Formats: sequence, C-alpha cells, structure tokens
Amino acid sequence: MLTTLFDYYAFPADSPGMSSRPEGSARRRVEHVEAALSATIDDPRFVPHLILHELETWVFAAADQLGWILPVPGLTERLRSDVHAAGGPELVNDGPDTAPSKRLLRYCDVYSKTNDGPLALADLGIEALRAECPHLDQWLAHLNVRAGQIS
Repeated sequence: MLTTLFDYYAFPADSPGMSSRPEGSARRRVEHVEAALSATIDDPRFVPHLILHELETWVFAAADQLGWILPVPGLTERLRSDVHAAGGPELVNDGPDTAPSKRLLRYCDVYSKTNDGPLALADLGIEALRAECPHLDQWLAHLNVRAGQIS
C-alpha cells in the first residue's frame, strides 16, 4: 500500500482533478482531487491523501497545547476563535494570507513548524486529533481497514 500526505493548500493546479473541482465544501473539493489522483494511478494499493488545508491545520486542533508550549498572550483564544468561525480545524481558510501557517506566524512570530507543531500535536494525541479532524480520521480509518486486509 502507498499513501500520500500532501498539503491541499497550493497543490499544483495541473494535478489530476484540480481543474474540475466541484462547487461546495473544501472537503468535497479535496475528496474530488483525491479520487482523481486515485483514478490516474489506477492501482488499488494507492491511497492518496491531501491534508485540508495544510499540516498546520492540525495544530489549530491543538490550540491549548500550543498555548502551553508558546505562552503568547491571546494565542490559544485566537486559534480557538478561528476554528469556531470556520466550523472546525480542517476548514480554516486556505487563502494566501489566511492559510493556517500564515495565521500561526501572524499570531506568533516565534512559531516553529518543525518544533512547536509536532510538540503540540504529540501533547494532543492522535485520538483527540482524529476527533477534531474528520478528513484525517477518515483516511486513518481507511488505512487501518486496508492494513487488516494485507496478508
């Protein structure tokens, strides 16, 4: 089995499915692109996954944990507010100025993607992250089922 873990934000426009994305939710659009990638490769062992919208999305699910790591006044509240306004961490806007990574750096200029993000996510734990991020949960559940089919 082969899977991917790419950011949907700024995914190459010439990738399969990108030019034919349907209207509607970000999740619907990303699932369309994943299906197009799967159809292009056409191998049942290939399970494409695109993060809605980028890895920092998951850090928004760990707002409390990041606030403990980086005690920046108001950081936790701003992250929670963004998540609430968007309807969940995976739905935080993916615009060039409003993508999760851009927001994190704007709210906390000392944030380190390679250090602080993984620490916050480790503190949160995979089960809590899955509960906050349904697209991630769906992918991991699919991988677990597929792994059980491998003999």
